[in-house]
Amino acid sequence: MDELKNEAKIAMSKTIESFRGSLATLRTGRANPSILNNILVNYYDTLTPLNQIAAISVPEPRQLLVKPFDKNDMRAILTAINAANLGFNPINEDNAIRLNFPPLTEERRREIVKQARKHTEEAKVAIRNIRRDFIDLARADEDISEDLVKRVEKEIQEVTDEMNKNIDDIMAQKETEIMTV
Repeated sequence: MDELKNEAKIAMSKTIESFRGSLATLRTGRANPSILNNILVNYYDTLTPLNQIAAISVPEPRQLLVKPFDKNDMRAILTAINAANLGFNPINEDNAIRLNFPPLTEERRREIVKQARKHTEEAKVAIRNIRRDFIDLARADEDISEDLVKRVEKEIQEVTDEMNKNIDDIMAQKETEIMTV
């Protein structure tokens, strides 16, 4: 039964990592290269992640610099960044693309917090689904006594509560980061 609890914990931990990744793509007041993680560039008729065909750096707190490994990819990268609609205009320099992050307005910060809360709720739903699946597995095993099933349910619920607290802590930290001017 400890094995079932550990498997549930591993599955829930993966959900939390996915949640962290989705929050990392949300724009805060500072430049963060992870905001470009989901941008796919049409690279020789193949959609390729931007970070595989260009180096991304943070020269200043509100600026990203994208340096393509091949200068011929500049147009495709510019097109992909513009299509992503991230709220800033790329500046085409000779061998790089500069992205200046404008300061976020209070209204825009609140919208981003709303998006983060949506991601939070999705993560909590995923955690609850994992809890349900593992409790169903315990109930389905006919070799286990009813008392043992109840104990497993309680242990899995404790893991679920711990993971939900982690999600809330991560969200509180992200909200503070977003709302800090």
